[in-house]
Amino acid sequence: GGASFISATLVSFALVSGLQGMAVIVPRNFRLLDELEKGQKGDATSGVSWGLDRSDDITLTSWNGTIFGPLGTAFENRIYSLSIECGPSYPDVPVQIKFNTKINMSCVGPNGAIKEQWPILQRWKRDCTIEHVLLALRQEMASAANRRLPQPAEGDSY
Repeated sequence: GGASFISATLVSFALVSGLQGMAVIVPRNFRLLDELEKGQKGDATSGVSWGLDRSDDITLTSWNGTIFGPLGTAFENRIYSLSIECGPSYPDVPVQIKFNTKINMSCVGPNGAIKEQWPILQRWKRDCTIEHVLLALRQEMASAANRRLPQPAEGDSY
């Protein structure tokens, strides 16, 4: 896609310009277009998927995510829907992420929002992506602290 070409062109330019020692800062929209492309191509084998909430969102701000509950946990055979917001300062600041499907997990607040103290958000790095966050939440479901927690009725929403 166009975003991949642009990213490759920026990297090539940086190398040709002798900036090998400098990090290439990919602009927000290029980065998000790349994430969108990955999400559209994505296979569900990782147990997560993501995409834009509205296809006409030219600001690339509102996203949705899906996590398929890991096998051998209280989340098994359940599909969890999430809302993700990439603000104007993303990826320099973390996404805001919230479960739409009710869930009982140590890193999730009473309204479904992921707590800011959750290590991925608290120690945010610019190279973290929507995919990273969703995969980390899925791993969190399988953690000793969460895997056996009693869950709300299937299909309940916030």
